[in-house]
Amino acid sequence: MPYRTLRLPSLLVPVLLLAACAQPTPEPPKPTPPDKSNVAMVSEIRAAGARDKSVINVHPLIDPGIAALQDAAKQDERNGNYQAAAAKLDMALKRNPDAPDVLQDRAEVAIYMGDFQLAEKLAHQSWTLGSKQGPLCARNWQTIAEIRMHANDEAGAASASKWVGQCREPGIQRF
Repeated sequence: MPYRTLRLPSLLVPVLLLAACAQPTPEPPKPTPPDKSNVAMVSEIRAAGARDKSVINVHPLIDPGIAALQDAAKQDERNGNYQAAAAKLDMALKRNPDAPDVLQDRAEVAIYMGDFQLAEKLAHQSWTLGSKQGPLCARNWQTIAEIRMHANDEAGAASASKWVGQCREPGIQRF
C-alpha cells in the first residue's frame, strides 16, 4: 500500500509543474485605426477613379485566385484589418507581380498603414504597367498627388494633379 500512496503524489508533481508552465494565449492584436487624413487620402484617390469618365477603361483578364485574394483583402480593409489586407494583396502580387490593379490596391492599403514611400512606389509601378488611361490611371496619379500634398510638396502635387486630368480619354463628339 505505501507504494500506491507514494505513486499518486509523484504523478501529481509533474502535472502541477506543467500546469504552472502553461501561459495564457495572448490576445490577437487589435487593428489600429488609420489616421483620419489617411482615410481621406484613400477616399480622394478612389473618387478620382470614379470621376474618370474615359471612353477607354481597360479590364484585363484576371486570374480567379487573384480576384479571390483581392476580394478577401477588400473585406479585411472594410473590417479595418489592414495588415491582413496587405498580406493578401502581397500573395496576389507573388502570383502576378505585374498586375496594375493589384499594385494600386496595395498602394491604397499602404496609405492606410502610413507607408507613403511604398504607396508612391507601387502607384508609379501600377501606372507604368497599366493602360495610362482611364480610372486606374486616375487613381495612380491621385495617389501620387495625395502623397505629395501630405509631404508639403506643392509643385509635385500640382504636377501629379495635372496628370490625373490627362488620364481621361474623351469620346468623339458627334453632331
